[in-house]
Amino acid sequence: MESREEEKLESQSDEKMSPETNSAEPHSDGRSATADQQPFDPETADREALLRHYRELEEKLQGAEEKVLRVAADAENFKKRLEREKQEYARYANEKFIRELLPVLDNLERALEHATAGANQEGLVQGLQMTIKAFTEALERFGCTVVEALGKSFDPNFHEAVCQEESTEHPANTVLRELQKGYMLNDRLLRPAMVAVARSPDKDSTTGEDKSTTDAERKSNNTVKVKVSQA
Repeated sequence: MESREEEKLESQSDEKMSPETNSAEPHSDGRSATADQQPFDPETADREALLRHYRELEEKLQGAEEKVLRVAADAENFKKRLEREKQEYARYANEKFIRELLPVLDNLERALEHATAGANQEGLVQGLQMTIKAFTEALERFGCTVVEALGKSFDPNFHEAVCQEESTEHPANTVLRELQKGYMLNDRLLRPAMVAVARSPDKDSTTGEDKSTTDAERKSNNTVKVKVSQA
């Protein structure tokens, strides 16, 4: 019994004294596992370690170059696709607007056919009025509205005064006539309205007699001046 116990104790002591198999087990290339865990030091590394580290860096660089090329190719394809979509949008941007104007053109053609066929003027006028209304409604659907001018006070931001007319029925700077309509596109002025603006009558032109008397006096004064200069 004592000999068996001694053999068991000896075997346990031998296991404690022997190194761990994982740490001492070499790799297929002769390197130990602990060597892989150590950081690479170019000053202490041998030739084989330097070559191995160089190959690793070369593989990483090649992979990074391939990624950069793929990203550059994707970016170029995306840029070309955006350019094609932009050109396509520019070509057909007015498609909806033109589709809304086609009925207006149809009505104008019908009005022209009635006019050449000798239709009555009343029907032609009504047809033109309906066409103008349809055209105005089509513009309004796209945010184009008429500038209000007639009877309004003159506003240089929206009106362009072409002439002034004397009026005793309207205050000064009131729009009397609209020679050409103005239009707005949402909040932007496309063109101002060309208008005739009222002004107060002159004091010396209240009656025709006063004006004729003034003209006669002016002529007589000119005659006296001529005679004096000739003398």
